[in-house]
Amino acid sequence: MSYLIVRIAARSRLHASSPGAAVPERPAAGTEYTYALSPDGLLLQTQGHCAASVLPKADTVVAVLADADVAWHRISLPKAPAARLRAALTGVLEEGLLDDAEATHLAVQPQATAGEPTWVAAVNRAWLRAELAALEKANVFVDRVVPSSWPDDPPTGHFGDDYSTDDAPTGSVALTWSHPSGVVTLRLQGGLARAVLQPEITAGARFSASPGAAAAAEAWLGTPVNIMSTAQRALQASRTLWNLRQFDLARRNRGTRALRDSLKQFFSPAWRPARFGLIGLLMLNVLGLNLWAWHQEALVTDRRLAMTRLLQTTFPQVRAVLDAPLQMQREVQTLRTAAGKPGDTDLEPMLQAAAAAWPAERPPVDALTFETGRLTLPGAGWNDAQVAEFRDRLRPGGWAVDAGNGKLAISRASTAGGSL
Repeated sequence: MSYLIVRIAARSRLHASSPGAAVPERPAAGTEYTYALSPDGLLLQTQGHCAASVLPKADTVVAVLADADVAWHRISLPKAPAARLRAALTGVLEEGLLDDAEATHLAVQPQATAGEPTWVAAVNRAWLRAELAALEKANVFVDRVVPSSWPDDPPTGHFGDDYSTDDAPTGSVALTWSHPSGVVTLRLQGGLARAVLQPEITAGARFSASPGAAAAAEAWLGTPVNIMSTAQRALQASRTLWNLRQFDLARRNRGTRALRDSLKQFFSPAWRPARFGLIGLLMLNVLGLNLWAWHQEALVTDRRLAMTRLLQTTFPQVRAVLDAPLQMQREVQTLRTAAGKPGDTDLEPMLQAAAAAWPAERPPVDALTFETGRLTLPGAGWNDAQVAEFRDRLRPGGWAVDAGNGKLAISRASTAGGSL
């Protein structure tokens, strides 16, 4: 699965600078981005700097925020349901936030446990929402938003500049120090940075620097540092478990986007075995259905031939066979009529069945109507219980009773037109 890691430029803000020093101009939201493209999230395939509309396509898109754009707060995670956790966090952090609580987006540490000490990241909501909207307008849909640095152990330090890429001037070099107690960004000028780091420099900390800040970093540390471009650092940050897209900024897959994401995942290399298995299963099902249909067709053909042979054997005078069951029924009816025996749908058997089931409290009928297969008797004055009793008595003999309009119609169940 390929990964596109996009670094979002630091948010514009007022800052102090030495007299006469040039203030680096920061790009506006949605203009150009430094990106890294990786085939697996581990190896760097390509990197570059371009507008959002020409960013490479990938299965997963990760946006990386600058160090200065994320504030960190250590709290005990409130015990609240997921729907009310955002409000609970606001209540706990309200006094510690630099901006208004409603203007701040919060994200909880991965795998956090209620009641336990937890890190919470804070970002300007309006700015982050605008950056995501600018990318989505260019059809770049961000799956995860991660920080460049986060509280971690062992400590790490990176020398760079939040509003430049890889060629920060020496005078603006800053150190981002990530350690178990938080994240802090300090300028190298003055003694504050050295006072903060001096006790921990020899404690196994790892240091890196952007190419433009490497010389200043090595001079300040007195030791070589690992040179890491903006794209390489963004790729490294994308491997974190942190995801700042939470609460109201959580990714919502709906409609065509959800379908596109599902198709993208299905056609990714990781799903290749599943695709082959599904294709094989479909082919087996199609083959099995065709074989079953052929078998059923052969059975139907054999039964038709058997009925045709039975008709021609029983009634040799029938030459042309068009509908064997119907022709056989007609021949049997002809023989029955010739022998003077009534059939199931003649008047006599139907009268006998009606007489046997007739309720004792009902008087004899004074009129009836008969047409082939259907005997109609007067039913005026019958209540529902009597009709149900009459129907139940006739049902075991294969008769059906249709009651309505003051009449009772008796017919064979297979040809009944009413309810049973």
